[in-house]
Amino acid sequence: MIDALLTSVLTIVLSILFLYKWVIIISSVLTWVKPDPYNPIVQMLYRLTEPAYAFVRRYIPTVVGGMDFAPIILIFAIIFLETFLQNLFF
Repeated sequence: MIDALLTSVLTIVLSILFLYKWVIIISSVLTWVKPDPYNPIVQMLYRLTEPAYAFVRRYIPTVVGGMDFAPIILIFAIIFLETFLQNLFF
């Protein structure tokens, strides 16, 4: 019973991490085309990703040569977390 519960919770957490990874990818690709900042989808992506970017930027200088590496650092951190959780529970 508890195994099924833990497996279900872990599956949900891994799904959320997977979706958030794609939100980061989409938001970083959108910065290349300079979308309308008043677009509700762009605002939603900004609100979902900017707190995580700010957290990374607080500890690591991420802007090098005008390019921000915060999304790449976050994606690597999410991949590490996904792998760690999968190996820990499965």
